[in-house]
Amino acid sequence: QVQLVESGGGLVQPGGSLRLSCEASGFTFSRYDIAWYRQAPEKEREFVARIFTIGGITSYKDSVKGRFTISRDNAKNAVYLQMNSLKPEDTAVYYCNVEYSGDNYWGQGTQVTVSS
Repeated sequence: QVQLVESGGGLVQPGGSLRLSCEASGFTFSRYDIAWYRQAPEKEREFVARIFTIGGITSYKDSVKGRFTISRDNAKNAVYLQMNSLKPEDTAVYYCNVEYSGDNYWGQGTQVTVSS
């Protein structure tokens, strides 16, 4: 059974930093690309970042490039999202995602609020 558990969210002031974690189980973690998405109130869920299995290649939403860094630790079955220089528009619930066996799996999400 695929499970994704996010943690690390919270309230932070503009310009601050947070590090989100996603712990995965139920599949061979090292063989799958993992992504972070986010959903702000009354908005659609949107892609934030993805890390591929091959060479640790990454991709990012344009508005987070240079501020966010996605990484993975295959030994721990974990993916991280380091978020720096946070802005109020980064406020959202952040979700970990994997496409496994033709299905999309999501964690429960972790709330990130950027406010003074």
